Amino acid sequence: MSPIPTSMKAVRVGKQGGLEEIQVTDIPIPTPKPDEILIKVEWAGVNFIDTYFRGGVYPREVPFTLGQEAAGTIVSLPTANQVVNSDDYKIRGFKEGARAVAYAGSSFAEYVVVPWKDVQLIPEGLSTRHAAASLAQGLTALTFVKEAYPVKKGDWILIHAAAGGAGLLFTQLASQLGATVIGTTSSPAKAEIAKKAGAAHVINYTETTVSSEVLKLTHGRGVEAIFDGVGASTWEDDFVSIRRKGTIVSYGNASGVVPPFSVLKLGAKNVKVCRPVVGNYLTEPSEFHQYSLELLDLIKSGKLNIAVHAEYPLTTKGIRQSQIDITGRGTSGKLLVKVVE
Repeated sequence: MSPIPTSMKAVRVGKQGGLEEIQVTDIPIPTPKPDEILIKVEWAGVNFIDTYFRGGVYPREVPFTLGQEAAGTIVSLPTANQVVNSDDYKIRGFKEGARAVAYAGSSFAEYVVVPWKDVQLIPEGLSTRHAAASLAQGLTALTFVKEAYPVKKGDWILIHAAAGGAGLLFTQLASQLGATVIGTTSSPAKAEIAKKAGAAHVINYTETTVSSEVLKLTHGRGVEAIFDGVGASTWEDDFVSIRRKGTIVSYGNASGVVPPFSVLKLGAKNVKVCRPVVGNYLTEPSEFHQYSLELLDLIKSGKLNIAVHAEYPLTTKGIRQSQIDITGRGTSGKLLVKVVE
């Protein structure tokens, strides 16, 4: 492989605040720890959580590099004996020069270091681009429909923002598990996208109250579970749409953070509320390996479609525009940063 340079371009945030805090600058290439893999990044995925870190919704020590996932080429491998001699490591089959995808913070950069347990080889037949587009949202959707609320045949499931990057994956997975999916979107065009992904019914939330339509469709019963990445604006209505003994899975803050509420609110219908973090389903090396393999196999086999809405260059203007677009609710599918031209 080519010699590793001493510096790289990276998307930096000097202090939490507005879009003006995003700057692409040159910084030293990170030195991997003994249990880390160094990856030369080709593609990085844009996620809503990037806007939370930049804007200060989630506190973060500054300065920092944006990004949550990346795909590219392995440059160097771990050196720690306890790592390289472990069965969990050996089963991955890592080698220098191999294509890999990683659940990696600071991925908006030309190089990224990642704990080995959060890296998976990209199978033959799957592009590096599609691997980068799938990992964070794909692992979120897959773990949540398996563990946050185990979706089963016969369930009625409400999925907010069903034509968005995560929403499309939730819709496909839930419908394939045998559920009847009700999706919400903001336009007829997005409704068609959600239907193609498997939504049996789509509600335009700009034209009607979602819960009233949900109750009509379910004959007053409500849905078994709600997957809600929207947050504040849908929160109260979720408690109308949910059935007795149902589960609300709140996983995002696209419209703002869910306000504090009394636990007594749950007793009206014996409702469960879950606020899962995908990383807590992937703490053990075997968990990440199992779920990432399953996800990539679903994509490679064609059972899970990854829709890419737009690509952005690794420039200050490009990254700022990606955050404008992802928060503007005009996208359907995944946004990507093209790191290597």
